[in-house]
Amino acid sequence: MDNLIPVSSQASLPVRPAHRAHNGELAALWRIYGGEPFQLLRTCEGRDLSRVRYRRAQEFQRSLEPGAPGDWTDFLYFTGIVVQLALSSHLLDVGFPDAWCARHIGLHVDRSLAYANASGFGRECDETERLTQVLSPYWKWNRRHLIDGTRPDEGGFTPDNVRSLLHELMEHVGQVTGHGRSLRRKRS
Repeated sequence: MDNLIPVSSQASLPVRPAHRAHNGELAALWRIYGGEPFQLLRTCEGRDLSRVRYRRAQEFQRSLEPGAPGDWTDFLYFTGIVVQLALSSHLLDVGFPDAWCARHIGLHVDRSLAYANASGFGRECDETERLTQVLSPYWKWNRRHLIDGTRPDEGGFTPDNVRSLLHELMEHVGQVTGHGRSLRRKRS
């Protein structure tokens, strides 16, 4: 498994590389989900794309504020988008290729969380994990998909529960990637 060692080729990046200990966890997930193994390689391009994804997650998160238009299924669909953008911010930051994520993770936010935690994300929260399972794949909450009138199981979540979990997740992503700190500095 030595070919799976995370590499930090950019000394100027202000975040830590994924730990070598996570290689076994990643290999297990590659087997479970059928993903092609690759070497984690942190790049400036990945870091930039990570920052963009984090900012987009923040933008979409605003559409989930109380009083926003839409119904419960819209809310869950946009929640899936926020979660996926936030988790992909971490994945891109530690060296996951964007094309690999699109091909092997897609809209499965539960896979994103699993890969994130296997690469040093450190968000071991049962309720967040349960939410990602309810949302995955998040296209199932798209109104066009629900035309036949059947709705997937919503897991007993309420909008306030979801907003709280999203807030905690976004804070965690911001801390792990460092993207949240730069936003707070700009506001000061």
